[in-house]
Amino acid sequence: MNLTLPKLWGASVRYPPAPDGRTIYAVGDILGRLDLLEAAHRAIDEDKQKLGSTRVSEIYLGDYIDRGPNPAGVVSHLIQRARHVNAIFLRGNHEQILLSFIDGEPCLDDWRTLGGVPTLRSYQLEPGLLARDVPEETVRAALLSKLPSDHQRFYADTGSYCDAKPYLFVHAGIRPAVKLEDQSLMDLLTIRAEFLEFGGDLGRIVVHGHSPVMEPDMRPNRINIDTGAFATHHLTCLKIDEQGPRVLSS
Repeated sequence: MNLTLPKLWGASVRYPPAPDGRTIYAVGDILGRLDLLEAAHRAIDEDKQKLGSTRVSEIYLGDYIDRGPNPAGVVSHLIQRARHVNAIFLRGNHEQILLSFIDGEPCLDDWRTLGGVPTLRSYQLEPGLLARDVPEETVRAALLSKLPSDHQRFYADTGSYCDAKPYLFVHAGIRPAVKLEDQSLMDLLTIRAEFLEFGGDLGRIVVHGHSPVMEPDMRPNRINIDTGAFATHHLTCLKIDEQGPRVLSS
């Protein structure tokens, strides 16, 4: 395990420390890759052993499910993890579409497009239920019958953002020039161009995922740690302490 400084965009950026003497570990989009999550937790735990402070938080930026081979296993692992550490779980657009589906919205085709079939499989739905001609109501009833109650609570309890001034943790980003309390949930979960192309002051240094990059993208106003884990086999964890942000990698 080692700490590495990622490449910076443009001139060298001097980032502020984490607030209140804390150490924060922020984990990017997991997307069903339990194997990578377990490796990230080993790296975090090894690093924690060196800390003198107990003021440690783990912040997960959402998109725990879909695409990868073991979405349900990821959620079970995170639930277990939260019993032993101070963990904050944010909602991604993948969790939102699962919640919308079980709440009765007709969005199964959209969920399939986002990679939802591996999630349905991971909850042990019969293969025949995954055919496109099966009514949504039938799939919804089957999923609800298989979905553990603690998983359903996990999804429902995910937050929209975590404000740790001067840092803001959110899944996709924020709309520039809009107060944090006035941001729409869909922007927090899905915004791209208007946020990614904005080079001005956002009021916080925004740590986000949602828009895959080949390596962590460190900009003066934002840090993107979605490194496309399900496809690249690279799950990024960012450590922020009194020295500012660095990439924790195994």
